[in-house]
Amino acid sequence: MVRHKKDNFGRGRKYTSTPRRRDVDNADAESTRPAPAFKAAGWDFNHCDPKRCSGKRLIRLGLMRELHVGQKHPGVVISPNAKTILSPADKDLLEQHGAAVVECSWARLKEVPFARIGGRCERLLPYLVAANTVNYGRPWRLNCVEALAACFYICGHAEWAEEILGPFAYGEAFLQINSSLLKRYAACEDEEGIKKAEEVWLEKLEREHAQSRVDEAGDPIKDDWKGGNVNRRAVDTDEEEEENSNDEGKASADADDHAEDDEEKDPYELSDDTDDEEEMAELRRKVLQSKPFAGTADTASDMPAKARLEKIAPPAPMTSRTVGESEDEEGEDDDDFDKIMNATPATDRSGIRAKQKLKEQTRIGGVSLRG
Repeated sequence: MVRHKKDNFGRGRKYTSTPRRRDVDNADAESTRPAPAFKAAGWDFNHCDPKRCSGKRLIRLGLMRELHVGQKHPGVVISPNAKTILSPADKDLLEQHGAAVVECSWARLKEVPFARIGGRCERLLPYLVAANTVNYGRPWRLNCVEALAACFYICGHAEWAEEILGPFAYGEAFLQINSSLLKRYAACEDEEGIKKAEEVWLEKLEREHAQSRVDEAGDPIKDDWKGGNVNRRAVDTDEEEEENSNDEGKASADADDHAEDDEEKDPYELSDDTDDEEEMAELRRKVLQSKPFAGTADTASDMPAKARLEKIAPPAPMTSRTVGESEDEEGEDDDDFDKIMNATPATDRSGIRAKQKLKEQTRIGGVSLRG
């Protein structure tokens, strides 16, 4: 038998015929649940984060089927491009064909091809407040699961709304926040009733808001933040200049008042005549006579002789030299140079030999003279 490298023999790996066990996640476990009683569908445009997208989660759980672009839906279509408001009159169509939603971002509605999606029964949702983690507390900003739950609740199927909101943590909060509104809408008969209920609710909110801005005496409460962040508010230059001018005027008036008070109250005021110079001289004399200035005098004449600076005589002017004088001075300089040269020891060989010859000559001369 010929073994090839692809067989991975001799690498210490052990292979078994038994398949590897796969862990069943929560999504697969929930997808095994029985089919829901309602019918839900949606067009997904991949605008949202897959981890927080309610439409993708509904598709994974098997609670909603995905529609492709160009496919129309025969049931109730919850669309922001619709012109008619949803009402309990659409209950029969909902029970027969179900409901469909558009899974897209509210900030990218212009990118959605509404002409290629939708259906004959496109509906708008009335005033409701979102409870999802992205648009919590914002009206009309519902996501897919909230829109489907509101559609089911208004059309008389509150149990469908609870079932589809079950897998989401904010599902119960959505029903609690909008419980009064959903009950009012479900009690209406047609679109006109939904509009009236919505108008009554909005008027109630405005009335409560206005009452919250009035104190017990009936005066409006001053809201510092009504015009925006006070720290970023633009400064009015005209008003600032007027305030500065007013402040300057007040300051000058206060200065004048203080000056008048000083004139009236100051008994030690100095006059403007020549007496000021005499008083300053007297003060200077007293200061010089104090301890820090002990030993000093007011004038140079009073200083002791030792403390005075010695006068240095100016240098004598340079006189012109004659030719003879310059030669004599140069000769003196040469003699000085010869003395310096004779005083220096001879370290080279030629100098030593010259000294030795000189000694020999003096010695021979002395011997000859003696003989």
